[in-house]
Amino acid sequence: MATLDALRTPDDRFGGLPDWPYAPNYLETAEGLRMHYVDEGAGGPTFLCLHGQPSWSYLYRKMIPVFTVRGGRVLAPDLIGFGRSDKPTDEAVYTFDFHRRSLVNFVSQFDLSDICLVVQDWGGLLGLTLPVDFADRITRLIVMNTALGLGTDPGEGFLAWKAYAASQPDLDIAQLMKQSSPILSDAEAGAYAAPFPDVSYKAGVRQFPEIVPISPEMGGVEISQKAARFWAEDWSGESFMAIGVQDPVLGPPAMEKLRALIRNCPEPMRIEEGGHFVQEWGGPVAEAACDAFGL
Repeated sequence: MATLDALRTPDDRFGGLPDWPYAPNYLETAEGLRMHYVDEGAGGPTFLCLHGQPSWSYLYRKMIPVFTVRGGRVLAPDLIGFGRSDKPTDEAVYTFDFHRRSLVNFVSQFDLSDICLVVQDWGGLLGLTLPVDFADRITRLIVMNTALGLGTDPGEGFLAWKAYAASQPDLDIAQLMKQSSPILSDAEAGAYAAPFPDVSYKAGVRQFPEIVPISPEMGGVEISQKAARFWAEDWSGESFMAIGVQDPVLGPPAMEKLRALIRNCPEPMRIEEGGHFVQEWGGPVAEAACDAFGL
């Protein structure tokens, strides 16, 4: 396979980030790209924490300590194009199947079992399809402000976001994060922008809204429909849902629709002041989830 043209964010961009003491780890994808991940704690279960757009594993900094104190291991990869992972410069590289393959490869390389899947945004669009390959390895689910890409009309909120993102090829990520999560300090908002020194690093940021599976012919729809059948009919693990109520796109209506799809999903935890990136209120969410799971 030809080597993909990709950029690698300089390490010094990640120095001194607030509440981020974690050493970087890397594995190689099937395409020869370097994929970054956080690996903390030991034992089980393994909390597989999957981020979305335009964030990275920094999003889980308030949840990682809870999961490790409760006896778990945390693996939090950065999707290709985000965080400390390599960033292909060709937007056409960024497809649903490309990203899903990288996550399947990640789970396979670690030979993970007893997985607590922790997902939000694109972390859910991709991560909620993993049981199609790893049904017996996933035992628990923590799901926050996300959806399955079933090829259906996403509603005006998402279409407005997609149009806005398309108009911002050099999206101001720090500003976006502050707007969505007003509790962020300037330094924390800046940490979200750290992976992207300039517009050339943002191909993935630009492309993700374009590839959400919102019509039947799009990539990802078929596997997402298979996943929906799994969650509705075959899922027998434990679930915990938390909703950032202030999210204008994937707030309570979208999450209640998803909850109805997940077999035996209990009443959700509602974070009334929380926005789309509900992990910014993640300490209490992680504590409540671990309590619910008896960890």
